Amino acid sequence: MLLFENIALALAGIKSNKTRSVLTMLGIIIGIAAVIAIMTIGGSMSQGIQEEMSSFGANQIMMYVTEREDEDDFGGPGPGMRFEDSGREMKDDDLITGEMIQGIRDNFGDRIEGIGLKEEIGEAKAKSGSLYANVRVVGLNADILKMEEIEPVAGRAFTKEDYREGRKVAMVTDYFVDNMFSGDKDAALGKQISVLVQDRYYSYTVVGVYEYDDSDFGYSTGKKSDIRTDLYIPIKTAREQNHNNKGFANITVVGDPAGDISTLSDELSDFMEDNYYSRNQYFTVDTWTMSSMVDELTKSMATVSLAVSLIAGISLLVGGIGVMNIMLVSITERTKEIGTRKALGATNGSIRTQFIVESIVLCLVGGIIGMILGCAAGLAGSQAMGYTGHIQPLSLAVSFGFSSVIGIFFGYYPANKAAKMNPIDALRYE
Repeated sequence: MLLFENIALALAGIKSNKTRSVLTMLGIIIGIAAVIAIMTIGGSMSQGIQEEMSSFGANQIMMYVTEREDEDDFGGPGPGMRFEDSGREMKDDDLITGEMIQGIRDNFGDRIEGIGLKEEIGEAKAKSGSLYANVRVVGLNADILKMEEIEPVAGRAFTKEDYREGRKVAMVTDYFVDNMFSGDKDAALGKQISVLVQDRYYSYTVVGVYEYDDSDFGYSTGKKSDIRTDLYIPIKTAREQNHNNKGFANITVVGDPAGDISTLSDELSDFMEDNYYSRNQYFTVDTWTMSSMVDELTKSMATVSLAVSLIAGISLLVGGIGVMNIMLVSITERTKEIGTRKALGATNGSIRTQFIVESIVLCLVGGIIGMILGCAAGLAGSQAMGYTGHIQPLSLAVSFGFSSVIGIFFGYYPANKAAKMNPIDALRYE
């Protein structure tokens, strides 16, 4: 019998026994739907998080001074022993100096877009009579303003003269202006503000207002008027107020987005070690990139999705057993039909093929229904969690192939049993 005729017979059988067919396919439908939904939601979350984190600087490389973990060659602490245990604290000579920063610019200038420097003054409160605003005073250089895309919505950013002379100027947020100037940005520009930092007042002139990013990373459960926002000043100003003429414990290098950030990160680490820290027996400079964190997070989420999908796939095994059971029942019901076909010359192979095709068609129909339900559930779940739904083509291909495999695997035994029937016994069967 031709393949298409077998398929037509299988579909006719499903149609004539709708309730039994649906109950048989239920395990397949639930299993396929669960696997696709989980993979869709997991993939959507991974892609969404990757896009969000990449927007925070996928081409940024954090360079920071860190303790050596195993430096027996230098006579330092052994494996697992921290330097505070040995009594060695970080000193000025261990920090990243201006000379080192210039060395990075000279050697990697064509592969980097800038080097971000930051100096924190601390948490503070700006006060004017009964008005107040909670702030965090931070000194920045021009490169870090650019990499964090801090653009003024009123006034201006810092000028070269502001940086060079260490002027006492500030950029504040629109939230700050709401608290201190009733939301009038123009009124805030050019005004002097007093900021209390650790029992000491500092005065700055407001030259720019930027928009506060009310994202999840800056979310606060308090009142809007109490939210602590960043008040930026030139880095030289901040370092002078901190009486700090030392180096930096960490800097941020912005790589060319078109280049290989991971390779650049490794080369920067090697450059610092070979040129500046090879004689330092306690400290070195390590690097960290957002892209490496995104990669690790994506791998972790993929592993979790796979594990949950495997658990959901247990229902496919149950569904396969159900298919085998219903095929055995079907063969018993059609014993005389099998005997008649054999008496008319049907071979064992044709009988076997007929029932295997029926089993495959039953599983594929259940698989297709499961794929439709799984895609719908996955997209709905992704949107409910705040992510754009992305259906994984691989999950559809695997589901389709798995449905076929289940049909063959669990349909072969009943089909083989039908093929081996004795036609005389089959015709006498009541």
